[in-house]
Amino acid sequence: MIGLGSSGPKRVLVIKLRYLGDVLLSTPVLAGLRSAFPGARLSMLVNPGTEAMIVTNPHVDEVLIAERAGSPLRQLRFAAALRRRRFDLVLDLTDGDRAAILSRLTGAAIRVGFNREGRWRGRMYTHLVPVQKQPISMIRQHVMALEVLGIPVAPSLPVLRIRPADESAVGAALAAVDILPDERFVAVHPGARWWFKSWPADRFAGLIDYIQGKLGVKVVLLGSVADQEMAGAIMDRVETGCRSLVGRLMLLELAGLLRQATLFVGNDNGPMHMAAAMGAPVIGLFGPADPRVWGPAGPGHVVLYKGIDCRPCFPGGCLRGEQNCMRLIALDEVVPVVERMLAPLPERIESP
Repeated sequence: MIGLGSSGPKRVLVIKLRYLGDVLLSTPVLAGLRSAFPGARLSMLVNPGTEAMIVTNPHVDEVLIAERAGSPLRQLRFAAALRRRRFDLVLDLTDGDRAAILSRLTGAAIRVGFNREGRWRGRMYTHLVPVQKQPISMIRQHVMALEVLGIPVAPSLPVLRIRPADESAVGAALAAVDILPDERFVAVHPGARWWFKSWPADRFAGLIDYIQGKLGVKVVLLGSVADQEMAGAIMDRVETGCRSLVGRLMLLELAGLLRQATLFVGNDNGPMHMAAAMGAPVIGLFGPADPRVWGPAGPGHVVLYKGIDCRPCFPGGCLRGEQNCMRLIALDEVVPVVERMLAPLPERIESP
């Protein structure tokens, strides 16, 4: 392995300063590192609010939270604290300027990173992951960082674990919305980080009414506190009654609920990746992002995606208005997919 010596590194840092789904999709790298270096201390640095994706991960010894606010002095102190840990190896999976600088400031002798845009940050690393032009999954892109080091990679899916307390909270939450133990239900998550990644509220409402009114399966509406406005717009339109747990679950409690769901329907977001990791069959509604890169990991999932010519639209937002790619996904396209995945009962996808 490149420059790692016969005994391998003693202290390894993985950096992923992105969002929930990004962090979860990086967990196969943790499994690969633990397999290659069973005696190493493995740390991971993530953004505040995303640590739930790895805090219970069996391969991580230490979870570090990036300093995001405060004075430049606090930022320098944070960087100095990283350096004092004397990492031997850093894998930066972020592909961003700030993470690249932090990688360099650790002082690690071997620093692996991405530089897809060919920017100055490439000089912060000792080894760069080769740029791949064709669309490949984000998990595959992540594990290429291991291959740069000469670490063999076995096929692996994201790992997300919950605790007994999370399971208990899920049972209480489902009972509160009249979902009995072992009862089938569909989890619907309408949240999205940007409005142009969100399916319209009236279509979510129509889908909920169809599932409950025509198929006779209960629906639970999910989301964070930030999704309450969208959830309210949906509930105002639902005619068959709406069971809402929006803003009422912590992230690992949400994961526990998704493990019990018969089906998940939602936008391209972190909870979609959580559902797939917990073994729930997923219907993912995709707009700007390419599902070949960002689709739910594992077998048995379905994505609906138009792939129109203005994609990707980041960072400026959408200029198509009522003709945006999410609105091009019709309710009549989603309904038969839901019917097919609910009847017969789909086999559970076992969580690793």
